[in-house]
Amino acid sequence: MTTPVTTRSRRLLAVPAVLALALTAACSNSSSDGGGGGGGSSAALTGDCAKYQAYAGHSGTKVTMYASILSPESDSLEKSWAEFTTCTGIKISYEGSNDFESQLPVRVAGGNAPDLAIVPQPGLLAQMVKSGKVVKPPRQTVENENKWSPVWKEYGSVNGTFYAAPMSANMKSLVWYSPKAFKAAGYEVPKTWADLVALSDRIARTGGGTKPWCGGIGSGTATGWPATDWLEEVVLGSYGGDVYDQWVSHQVKFSDEKITTAMKTVADWMQNPAWVNAGFGDVKTIATTTFQDAGSPILSGKCGMLQQASFYRAQWPKGTAIGPDGDVFAFHLPAVNPQVNNPVEGGGEFLAAFSDRPEVQAVQNYLSSSEWASSRVKVSPGWVSANQGVDKSLYTDPIDRLSADSLTDPAATFRFDASDLMPAAVGSGAEWKALTAWFAEGQSIQKTAADIDAAWP
Repeated sequence: MTTPVTTRSRRLLAVPAVLALALTAACSNSSSDGGGGGGGSSAALTGDCAKYQAYAGHSGTKVTMYASILSPESDSLEKSWAEFTTCTGIKISYEGSNDFESQLPVRVAGGNAPDLAIVPQPGLLAQMVKSGKVVKPPRQTVENENKWSPVWKEYGSVNGTFYAAPMSANMKSLVWYSPKAFKAAGYEVPKTWADLVALSDRIARTGGGTKPWCGGIGSGTATGWPATDWLEEVVLGSYGGDVYDQWVSHQVKFSDEKITTAMKTVADWMQNPAWVNAGFGDVKTIATTTFQDAGSPILSGKCGMLQQASFYRAQWPKGTAIGPDGDVFAFHLPAVNPQVNNPVEGGGEFLAAFSDRPEVQAVQNYLSSSEWASSRVKVSPGWVSANQGVDKSLYTDPIDRLSADSLTDPAATFRFDASDLMPAAVGSGAEWKALTAWFAEGQSIQKTAADIDAAWP
């Protein structure tokens, strides 16, 4: 999952008063209809606000937005559109929820849908489209998709019809570690899966109070999603893209020998009592540890490594030095099978609309643009876009550069997060629940797989 989360405070980013006054002095806007949301005329924006002219004409309106993104990640999200809202006068009322995946369908069915929702799972998007409440995007949003590779538009489409513009891309195939701790202990970054296993054994034997791995799959009603990532990494890295695709479509079932063998590999890795759960307790604590907290023992020297996505960068405490010689950095998770070329699992988020009011369409148009993606990159270390209109020189953070290079590598075996592509009842339902029970209760691989297969619609 993408985003994929446990409780973080829901708070709107307050634009500093000095910034607001400066923008007000530099810009002018109008409340007449027009701009990016559906035609009409509006007074010209000037100064720093002139670049938002295409979205003008809706001053004094409000657009509601709902997502699973919580603080601190949501802070930079709101900062990325702060100038847009000040210049256009469109207020974006953002709400992040730990229960987004379960509550969005409830809200939609109850007639309380948000204007916009940031959906991290194509499977959930398909479920919402089936409800008949998702509206097609405006023409400008559709045209903005030319800046993305065609596959991303496919992920935002249902039955061949485009509904939701991609907003972000994230690199999931990363392992976080401490370069300083590795150097002090004489460890080298592993290049193969065999190297990774050997390093884990070495840390377990000689690390003193350090265990090789820490992990957490707690995420409110989305608890379990990090475990789906671990399984997806192993399936892709063991068998390549074709088997992975067949698994996503259920041509290869969870109970298939290939998938149960991959689950055994995950168990040998993340359910190995000699290897986990550093800083928290035994294997079962993985189910109760939040994914945000999971990496903290790396900083205290109790944990060697954490498998998490590029967006985990936002979870490290302020002041943490991130880089090849810093407090933390990341390396590419090696393929289980060396015959699989550079496996890369990615995720993303898509903006779906439940209203076609002009101001809603104006926000859709802006958030699907290269200009907004560039704005987000500038204020959001750990956030990456596959929008080809973004200048790669904007990625000043080493994790972002690493992620962007992997996500755009034409030779990589790239696949989107499998659970996000599966029907929502499975990928953001039964699989989360069954994999959580696998960790929390120690239930068998066979029962875990059978429970997930049984939920397939």
